[in-house]
Amino acid sequence: MSQTNPHLPRLGRRGLLLGLSALAVAGNARLALASGAPPASHAERRLVVVLLRGAMDGMALLAPYGDPDYRALRGAVALPEPGQENGLLECGGFFGLHPRLGGMHRCFREGSLLPIHAVAGPYRNRSHFEAQDMMESGTDHRLSSGWLNRALAGLPARPAGRPEAALALGLDLPLLMRGPQPVGMWAPPRRLRPDPDLYARMADLLHADPLLGPSLREGLRGRGYAEGVLGGAPPAKGGFAALAGTAGRLLAAPGGPRVAALEMGGWDTHVDQTRRMDPVLGQLDEGLMALRETLGEAAWNQTAILVMTEFGRTARANGDNGTDHGTGGAALLAGGAIRGGRVLADWPGLAESQLYEKRDLQPTRDLRAIAKGLLRDHLGLDARAIAAAFPDSGEVAPEAGLLRG
Repeated sequence: MSQTNPHLPRLGRRGLLLGLSALAVAGNARLALASGAPPASHAERRLVVVLLRGAMDGMALLAPYGDPDYRALRGAVALPEPGQENGLLECGGFFGLHPRLGGMHRCFREGSLLPIHAVAGPYRNRSHFEAQDMMESGTDHRLSSGWLNRALAGLPARPAGRPEAALALGLDLPLLMRGPQPVGMWAPPRRLRPDPDLYARMADLLHADPLLGPSLREGLRGRGYAEGVLGGAPPAKGGFAALAGTAGRLLAAPGGPRVAALEMGGWDTHVDQTRRMDPVLGQLDEGLMALRETLGEAAWNQTAILVMTEFGRTARANGDNGTDHGTGGAALLAGGAIRGGRVLADWPGLAESQLYEKRDLQPTRDLRAIAKGLLRDHLGLDARAIAAAFPDSGEVAPEAGLLRG
């Protein structure tokens, strides 16, 4: 249908350290900024990429309630249909946005939100850290630089007398923005005491490790953390919204950066998904609306925002009312430059014979095509620059028709 309408791999010790490093910044939210001087005809265009770390469940963000197999597969995590109490927000008669996404739904109705479903990168990997690396590299293997950094090389050099690098603050840059092109990072101060969600996700990441898993659970119990807390506390309020608001102010400034990357964690929902998804979806919505507000209407109309995650989650809910690591998922395009008000989906269906490996949503669209379309049509990059951003992807054509006329 088109609208323009097994077990989890064990987390290694190195992966744990990388994950904790990522969690230790700004309440799971980080911002990287790139200075650039786009071509004259694209001088006011802004591009924002939001990375949702932890594998966001695309069928929770954008539920295919019109599919006859949706409710049987989703069970307790299925959402009420539009018009019912706490029901989905209608998006054309087949799909509905999660009820916590009221701001995004207003954007959808005005034509500045384009949800994309059944989408995935070129890899078929259900390891968080490996999949994130490949998503940010733009390939089916890890590179030492990110596709967005490599894309920046296609922009003209900044005027003489202006520094090439932008602001750099915080602990780290996402791989997406690492590479030879100068970029900067900004992160707000973080309180010293860790959020309860950090402990919850440590327990989630290490639950299958025979050595660290039991030790961690015992240590947390010793600190008074009940098993219910380990099921997943919502992240601290305000972190992503504050970060996104700052991004908007910086991007709106005359002569400021025109490309930004933000991160938001908290999307790994193996247990009690409904309770865990509500607050993070609410914060995502709040953050994107804060970004819009601080950009101002003029800059918003020149902005494209790509929201993506490393992979989707299983089509069928598990025995803990959660979902496990999957394949196909959902992405979002937002901004005044986007031709929205529709859902972009070649829907594969949810019957068992239609699922990928009989468990996951079958991808029908390549995430690289979406990114290529933005680089070509929004930032005005030529074919050579796009090929450098996404090597070994010559067969993947840029998605057309993403932008307003």
